Amino acid sequence: MDTTTTPPRLDRDATDSFVDDVWEREIVPQLVDYIAIPNKSPLFDPAWAEHGHMDRAVELIEAWCRAQEIPGLTVEVVRLEGRTPLIYMEIPGEGDDTVLLYGHLDKQPEMTGWREDLGPWKPVREGDKLYGRGGADDGYSAFASLTAIRALEEQGGRHARCVVLIEGCEESGSFDLPYYIDHLADRIGEPSLVVCLDSGCGDYDRLWSTTSLRGLVVGELRVGILEEGVHSGDASGVVPSSFRILRSILSRLEDETSGRITPAELSVEIPNQRIEQAGAAAIVLENAIHGKFPFVDGAKPARDELAELVLNRTWRSALAITGVEGMPALENAGNVLRPYTTVKVSLRVPPTLDADRAAAFVKELLEKDPPYGADVTFEGEGGGQGWNAPELAGWLEQSVAGASEAFFGNQAAYMGEGGSIPFMGMLGEKFPKAQFLITGVLGPHSNAHGPNEFLHVPTGKKVTSCVAQVLSDHLYRNGD
Repeated sequence: MDTTTTPPRLDRDATDSFVDDVWEREIVPQLVDYIAIPNKSPLFDPAWAEHGHMDRAVELIEAWCRAQEIPGLTVEVVRLEGRTPLIYMEIPGEGDDTVLLYGHLDKQPEMTGWREDLGPWKPVREGDKLYGRGGADDGYSAFASLTAIRALEEQGGRHARCVVLIEGCEESGSFDLPYYIDHLADRIGEPSLVVCLDSGCGDYDRLWSTTSLRGLVVGELRVGILEEGVHSGDASGVVPSSFRILRSILSRLEDETSGRITPAELSVEIPNQRIEQAGAAAIVLENAIHGKFPFVDGAKPARDELAELVLNRTWRSALAITGVEGMPALENAGNVLRPYTTVKVSLRVPPTLDADRAAAFVKELLEKDPPYGADVTFEGEGGGQGWNAPELAGWLEQSVAGASEAFFGNQAAYMGEGGSIPFMGMLGEKFPKAQFLITGVLGPHSNAHGPNEFLHVPTGKKVTSCVAQVLSDHLYRNGD
């Protein structure tokens, strides 16, 4: 850490020119090839090793990274037995500190509803948007991380030692990552700054810093009432419907009128600072808070108060049913009382709630006292702990503000995210003294995990430039 020199500011025009050239000439073509690889996360492709898509994605990113003209750069693919691979990179720097930059290369499954001329594994560039699964979540991260370092070094800038981790099972809850963190602990060291490019942005007009992430409880809720299906005209009114039983059980968890999660065990007291930040974000974003979602004509959000919508999305539990089994397609739906209904439960929980305890509570709540003596089971599939950022150091607050003004031309903004990045909770616990810059390119209509997902290329470029400035400021911070 340099405590005597004022942090130098990168030349904006030179940085913009360099980053724009690398993105257009190298990164976008690489992402086109990356998007075409159907590298679904292990949770969605248990035979990932046999299919080879993970290895293809690793090889693509590894090859590009090895070719970068960064003095002292080392690139290694680390493979632990039976686990998804991890790309580990080191870039030497000055001082005794370490910066850890993080991303992932696995993807969510296809999802239905893509525009006719688009598809999850079909990269399409339309102006500022690069469509296809995984470009924004989070394939660009390795390319952007090294480009930020190159941009800084091109101007003679300095930075601390950098470690880059690109994992292969984030979309499955990062269940392999703790083993790699332990395996590489001595080589990683203790970072004083963590940069994660896997988050979202409220708009594409400024640098957004994520202040919190919700945790996640995922599992399959199954309600069985019959050994086999029977004629509905014969049995309905005598045999309870498995769907009705399941619906009543879910009401133990969620108020079906408001969507509020009712058990006190699944809520926390929201910190005052996060309430204030939600209010500030609501002022910046206004109706874009809900306008970014593709509502059908006449539909409206869960609440009218904009700040409350931000808090609903970032600090309150919320339930989604993301899959169903036991229901035939409409064209095959005969007059049969079905024997069972199974749904995939995805419960987002507050950042500071213990996710493991929440999962145990949900299992007990849903399985106890089954109506009509039905066979009710909830089988958890993992999830992840949420995360609440530590108090922001003055140097980082100033750095983020300056970078946003320089490269976006607007003030920075802060907001929690409704999704999960299990790695952040893990790192927050392991490195309690570290500062965090959690940001990303997943903005309005980018639709991560859904149909028509896209990467907003200009935002990717600007975020890259901002990271370069933050890396420089980190080295020169004054003990803050």
